Amino acid sequence: MKLITKEIARQIPALYAQDGKGMEATAFVKLFTPWAGWTWYVTEMDPETGECFGLVDGHERELGYFSLPELEAIAGPAGLRIERDLHWSPRPLSEV
Repeated sequence: MKLITKEIARQIPALYAQDGKGMEATAFVKLFTPWAGWTWYVTEMDPETGECFGLVDGHERELGYFSLPELEAIAGPAGLRIERDLHWSPRPLSEV
């Protein structure tokens, strides 16, 4: 599965475009591990590098940067991969 298609990438604002909005920033994509309970909500992205900013919900819940290529390279048990929530619709982080 392609985590972020070119069509989806065109909808995601550039890095710093939602700076200062905090939990009112819009999450355009939800990515998750089906085996470990980690979730990434993408609010901004650099389509050239795959660097993203958003909410990371793992051991802790915090806003921060993460790398799309690094997420795509992760393989879990039995070859499981990080997936994109196909039923996700954009919403403020305060609603997730």
